[in-house]
Amino acid sequence: MLWSLPKAGPALLRHLAAYVELASLDLERSRRDVGAEILATAIVAVCALFVVFMACLAVIAYTWDTPYRVAAIVWMGVGFLAAALLALLYRSNVVRAKSEFLASVRQAWQQDRVLLERILSDED
Repeated sequence: MLWSLPKAGPALLRHLAAYVELASLDLERSRRDVGAEILATAIVAVCALFVVFMACLAVIAYTWDTPYRVAAIVWMGVGFLAAALLALLYRSNVVRAKSEFLASVRQAWQQDRVLLERILSDED
């Protein structure tokens, strides 16, 4: 096995460099994706929050001098609870469908491991 190391050395170094490059590409892609997700989520959240505040204010103003003002407030609370539950369900689906971290490096390692075992087991 030790005699096959000089044969495998250059190939191992090339593969190690390729793994480092794949890992850096995966990390950069993940960084860009997370940054874009955070920015888009922040913009949507701020805009949605203002819309919700204005809608609640409009409902309360419309029903203020009526006997339905408490019911309107309760129904808005129920609506927010339903929206939160739907968002929680959506989030669980998104998290489940997310790709694995450094997936391309793991896949390349699985393919190269077979070749590396073949090189190291060769005794000629």
